[in-house]
Formats: sequence, C-alpha cells, structure tokens
Amino acid sequence: MRIAYVYDAVYPYILGGVERRVWELSHRLAKRGHKVHLYGMQWWDGEADIERDGVMLHGTCRPVQLYRGGKRTVSQAVRFGASVIPHLTRERFDVIDCQQFPYTSALVAVLASRISRSPLVITWHEVWGDYWYEYLGAAGAAGKLAERILARRSDHPVAVSETTRAGLLSAGVHKHVGIIPNGIDLPEIDRIRPSGTDTDMVFVGRLIREKHVDLLIRAIGILKEGEPGIRCLIIGDGPERALLEELVESCGVRENVRFTGFLQNSGEVISRMKSSRVFVLPSTREGFGIAALEALACGLPVITTDHPANASREFASGGCGRLVKLDPGDLARVLAEVLSSSGINRDTCRMRASSYDWDAVTDRIEDYYAGIISGSVQ
Repeated sequence: MRIAYVYDAVYPYILGGVERRVWELSHRLAKRGHKVHLYGMQWWDGEADIERDGVMLHGTCRPVQLYRGGKRTVSQAVRFGASVIPHLTRERFDVIDCQQFPYTSALVAVLASRISRSPLVITWHEVWGDYWYEYLGAAGAAGKLAERILARRSDHPVAVSETTRAGLLSAGVHKHVGIIPNGIDLPEIDRIRPSGTDTDMVFVGRLIREKHVDLLIRAIGILKEGEPGIRCLIIGDGPERALLEELVESCGVRENVRFTGFLQNSGEVISRMKSSRVFVLPSTREGFGIAALEALACGLPVITTDHPANASREFASGGCGRLVKLDPGDLARVLAEVLSSSGINRDTCRMRASSYDWDAVTDRIEDYYAGIISGSVQ
C-alpha cells in the first residue's frame, strides 16, 4: 500500500501522544513493505524531503511556534494547511490518514482527497463539542462549527477510544466509526527497571485545569491525617504548576507531595511509575489516556474520574482500577481502600495492557486500510 500520514508536528522533533502514534504506525508499516510518506512541518535541518527508518518525511513548510499562552496558534494552523495542498493533490495514495487537528489541514485533506481520488481516513483523538467555548470563549463557536463540518465530511472516521467515538456520534456522524487505539511499546516498558525512590501514588500529565491535580493534593491532605508518611509524585509541567505548589503549602503536604517537572526521557517516567503503587488521574477530559495505559503496563491500578469526556475510564474497568467522583473526599476514600487492599492484581493490569502493544495496533490499522481499498470498509 501507498500510505500518507498528515500531521504538522513530527516525532521525535516534537514529543506528544499524537506525534508518537503517527511515527510508531509509520515506521512499522514501512518495515512491512508499505510505502509510507509523512507530511508535516520541517522540524529538521537540511533537505525538506528525507528518509528515516523506511519512512519518507516531507517538510511542507518551515515550522513556526505551535503554542502561545498554552493554546495552538491560528497562524501556524493556517500556514500548515495551505502548505499541504500541493502535496496531497498532485499524487494519488491508497490511503491518506490525516489527524483531525489542526482542522485547517484536515479540511484541506478532505478537498485534496477528492481531487486526487485518494481514500481519506480522519483519525480523531478528541471531540471537544461545547468545550470549545471554555477554550476560546465566544470564538469557540467557530471551532465547534469546524469540528462538526469535519466530522460529517469524514469518509472513514477513526476514533482512538470509545469515548471519542461517542463524541463523533453526538457531533452528527451517521456512518461507521472505526476504533483503532493508541499503543505502547510493551517490550521496552518491560526492560525498564524501577527507580530507587518508592512512592504511594503517581500522577503523569500536563498541569492544566482539566486534569484536576488540585483534587489529588486535597485528597493527600485528607489521607495525611491517618497516614502522615503518605507520598505522592506529580510528573509533568504546565500553566497550573505555580497554583498547585501554593496549594501544597496551604494544605500542609509539602513533605508528602513532590513535583518533578517535565521529564524529557520517557523511560524515566516509566521507571518512576514502576516504583509507585497506584496511578491517579483525576481528569475530566481525556481523548485516550496514554499515561493510564502505560501505568497498567507497569502493573499499577488506575484511579480516575467517572466523567463522560474522560476516556481513561476505559482502563479502570475489569479489576484494573476504580472510578471516583470529582470530589477530594471520595478520591481520598478510594485511594485509602486501594492502598490498603491486595484486591487488585498487578498481573491483571499488565495483561489488560498487552492488547495495546504497537505491533497489535499496527495489525489493526493495516487490516483497516486494506478493507478500505477492497471496499469492505464503507
């Protein structure tokens, strides 16, 4: 098959979950003999077109700042979208797989696929719906409209989770939505040894309001009354960090909570996870929840919020974790129960994660593409 991936940020020049997905699928499909092209901004030096691990990387334009004030810049999205047009219209592919965000390049891909007669897959990582108003205020109406237009124009929409699929259906999609999850490198995770510092619980993620790390800190304050030595590790950085550090002081848990900041080495994150007992993610917005899946692979139960926009809920079922209310008291209660119980089997957690190995996910996407070409996937 001749396959094109479209996403502005390219791994490993930019580190993130979507970037990692595109790269893992790209180079694995290339190793299986497929001709894989990846179109993104040129984050590398030298020629615009280079080959890496069997994948042809095409820098469609010079990179510009992706984020400003913690939000994607409109100018960057427009520039990349415009730069992709000639690449996708002048060649025909068996499949184009475009990530849904930024919407400019995805909407361009819809048009370009019609011109080149190339089947188009739009991979959806999240559906924001009314969250657009929280994100942009009144201007969020434009984002929500673009999202709904793209959802309804997607010939072959793919969701990374059941939660994201439900969001697409609520956005008015009436056709079949395939589910191809993100993955993890299980052999690599198995090779990593625990760090030398043990903790009771660990959080991994961006320190933004939607992650509700403040609830975790308040829960630690409650737990400390009965367990003064309880320890929590918070891995990640973001705009909420200063406020969270102030909350640690006001809750009197400075000796119980430690911030590491962003850890560049993903192996170090896994090592810290393996030295903990419970993974906590009190988030209300997760399109997938890769950190929760990695925690399962490390043998950790997942404690997360029971919220309709939180796809990490899917990893807490089947004896692999617990769901909590968006309330520090309920979180503290469940954490105390899990930490004092041997009812959650670490091997069960690891077994649950095994079906998400990248090779297994590549099998699924390869079959899906083949179905589109043969006409069995409509």
